[in-house]
Amino acid sequence: YRAQRRTDLTEIGTRTAERVLESGEPVKLAPMTPFERKVVHDAIAAVDGVHSESEGVEPERRVVVLKDS
Repeated sequence: YRAQRRTDLTEIGTRTAERVLESGEPVKLAPMTPFERKVVHDAIAAVDGVHSESEGVEPERRVVVLKDS
């Protein structure tokens, strides 16, 4: 289960990063566990031109994807 979830989260992170690159608008993802956020942050870090931050308080903490300025 965890391996499949990691694959799904990597895909979500990459697709979201590409969407932010196209639109220039920040995107907030759904709340995630620390493990899930780490996987998404790593996927976004692999895409040039965007970066990610976490915001909120557990259990509502989420990843926000932003275009680099």
